[in-house]
Amino acid sequence: MEDALLAELDRRLAEADAALTALYPGDRGVRQPVHTVYVPADRFEAGTVAAWAEEARAALGEHGGSAEVLAEALELPAGHAVEVYERVRAKLEREPIEDLRIDFEDGYGTRPDEQEDAAAVGAARALASLVKAGAAPPYHGLRIKSLEAPSRRRGVRTLDLFIGEFAGALTDGFVITLAKVTSVEQIEAMVVVLEALERAHAVPSGSLKFEIQVETPQAILGPDGDAPLGRMIRAGAGRVTGLHYGTYDYSASLGIAAAYQSMEHPVADHAKNVMQLAAAGTGVFVCDGSTNVLPVGDREQVHAAWRLHQRLVRRSLERGIYQGWDMHPAQLPTRYVATYLFYREGLKTAAARLRAYVEGGNSGYLDEPATAAALATYVLRGTECGAIDTAELDHLLGVDTPTLATLARRPLRP
Repeated sequence: MEDALLAELDRRLAEADAALTALYPGDRGVRQPVHTVYVPADRFEAGTVAAWAEEARAALGEHGGSAEVLAEALELPAGHAVEVYERVRAKLEREPIEDLRIDFEDGYGTRPDEQEDAAAVGAARALASLVKAGAAPPYHGLRIKSLEAPSRRRGVRTLDLFIGEFAGALTDGFVITLAKVTSVEQIEAMVVVLEALERAHAVPSGSLKFEIQVETPQAILGPDGDAPLGRMIRAGAGRVTGLHYGTYDYSASLGIAAAYQSMEHPVADHAKNVMQLAAAGTGVFVCDGSTNVLPVGDREQVHAAWRLHQRLVRRSLERGIYQGWDMHPAQLPTRYVATYLFYREGLKTAAARLRAYVEGGNSGYLDEPATAAALATYVLRGTECGAIDTAELDHLLGVDTPTLATLARRPLRP
């Protein structure tokens, strides 16, 4: 009876089993950047990344010239600032930007066609030169205008011109951001566009990936009351890599007064909770938005903006959103300070719990496999961004990075 019953269950659940595997493949085995830097297309050139790095280091030197000064500026315990200060300085030298997006949307605006045509070609050439020189951020790409009727042709033309110029420098780190998505049909249309561009420019099939910018009410709640983000991810046919929250468009579209538009407004939290639910188990990254309070002006103004940025970055991390937007070079120091503190403050406890789980010891916690995977993912993320040294993994955990990835349930890529 048991064999017959199990065979019947296998038959009944075969379709559901296959759907679960296809729709929720889990971690896709790649590092998630801690941020995305947006640079308007008319301001992007081959020296932009180096210029951002130089400005970030200058801002840190001028307004946070030592660990003690930085601790006072951010209202941190001195010991915490000491622990991350040199790591942040090294990060700004080594890899100041993890993800770069050349912006042809709101940050660029509406220009005459010949002007945007030239900007698309020029930006593609500049980015290609960085990629070929090994100086491009690990992730890079462009944001195009939406597929809404008024901007559709312009968005597609810009992407066509960009890919035509950039195709020879294409890497796995290249990604496109599609702005102001309002329907599942737009995602289906985007797939058609990318397939056509791959054929037109001799790009390998399936290699062009994109992010969905969640900045309209229609992306969170459809006209029939459904939550369309899950269907949008499926409609992307394996090409969707991220859901990016648009703080100000989304807040404004819900009627939030400008003074109260923020990454931490309740409407923002609701939208991002929906995004996290839709992306869970799919391998799609979730990215928070930005703050429009920039660290510019005198020292008091810079420190106030730094405290806000540091607090908002930390808030996102604590809520399980590991990526956000940065819009100014002087935001890079606080992006990395907040991120590094998040991982280093919990490192010893996480490592002790994980080591006890692996070795069968007693950490004071009864950790289940899912919690162990979460602990390993936490440590792995910290290692990938530079908050944790690989030597510390061996000392605290007695494992190397591939073993840690296995514990995190991340598939190892060839």
